[in-house]
Amino acid sequence: MSVATKLSEQELQEQFEARIAAGDKIEVDDWMPEEYRLALIKLISMHGISEIMGALPEKEWVPKAPTLYRKLGIMAKVQDEMGHGQLLLRVAEDLLKPYGKNRGDLMIDLFEGRLKFHNVFHMETKSWGDAGLIGWLVDGSAIISQTNMLGASYGPYARALQRICAEEVFHAQHGEAIIMALAEGTPEQRELVQDALNRWWESLLFFFGPETKDTTGTSKQDVTIKYKIRVLSNEGLRQSFLTKYVPRIQSLGLTVPDQTLHFDEAQQKWIYEQPNWEYFKKIQRNEGPCSQERLTLRRSSYENNAWVREALTALAN
Repeated sequence: MSVATKLSEQELQEQFEARIAAGDKIEVDDWMPEEYRLALIKLISMHGISEIMGALPEKEWVPKAPTLYRKLGIMAKVQDEMGHGQLLLRVAEDLLKPYGKNRGDLMIDLFEGRLKFHNVFHMETKSWGDAGLIGWLVDGSAIISQTNMLGASYGPYARALQRICAEEVFHAQHGEAIIMALAEGTPEQRELVQDALNRWWESLLFFFGPETKDTTGTSKQDVTIKYKIRVLSNEGLRQSFLTKYVPRIQSLGLTVPDQTLHFDEAQQKWIYEQPNWEYFKKIQRNEGPCSQERLTLRRSSYENNAWVREALTALAN
C-alpha cells in the first residue's frame, strides 16, 4: 500500500471521527472504518436475532395464558418482537453487503454457533409468573440497554431503536400488569411471583454482560463507546437497572434474593453478589437450559419455510 493511500485512509478516519464528535449521523453509504462496521454488524445482528429468539419463551405461554385477554396480550407482544427482529436484520443486512452476505447468512451463523442470541432467552419459563417477569424486568432491562443507544451515531440503527423502544414500553407495562395482578392476588399467586424472581435474578444480572477487560486492560465495550454507538458500559447499565427496579420490586413486598444487596452511599453505587460468570460463559456456548431446544425450533421453522423465500426470490428476479 502506498504512502499516499495510507494518508488518504488516515484523512478519512480523521474526518469520520470528527463527524462522530460533532454528533453527525452516519448512513449506510457513507465511508466508515471497518472497525466501526464490524462492531455494528456484531451488535445489530445479535440484537435482531435475540428479538426473534426472545419471542420463543413467551410464545410457549400463548395457549397457556389464564384468560383470553391475557392470551391476546402476550400474542401481540410475540408478534411485536418478531417484527423488531426483522427490522433489525434488515439494518444489519445493509452493513453486510460489502462482504457479499445477507440475512440468510445470519441465520446460518446462528445455527452453526457463530452468532449468539441473548443469554436470558436460553432460560426456562416454568410458570405464568415467569411470563410476567420477562415482560416486566427482562423487557425493562432491554429498555435501559436500548435507550442507551437511542443517540447512536449510526443513523439507521438509531431510527430503528426509536420505534422498538416505544413498543418495548408497552411490553414492560404488559408484564408489570401481570406481576401486579399476581402480587395482589392469593398467597399462591404471590408465591408464583417470588419464585420466578428467585430463579430469574441471576439472569437479570447477566443481562447486561460482564465488565470484562482484555489482556491490554482495555474494555471490550470501548469500541462502541468510542464511536458513540452507546453511552454507558455494561456495569453502568446494570447499576441503572438496580436503581430503577430494586425499589419497585420491594414496593410489591417481594424479596430480592441477594442478602448482600445494598446501595453504598460513599461509592454511590449498588453492591451486589456477583452472578456465576462461568455459568454465563456456558450459556454463551449454547449450553443453557433451553438453548438447543430453541435453536432446533428456529432451525426447523427456517427449513420448513424455505419454499416461501424461494418463491419470493423467483418473483423478485
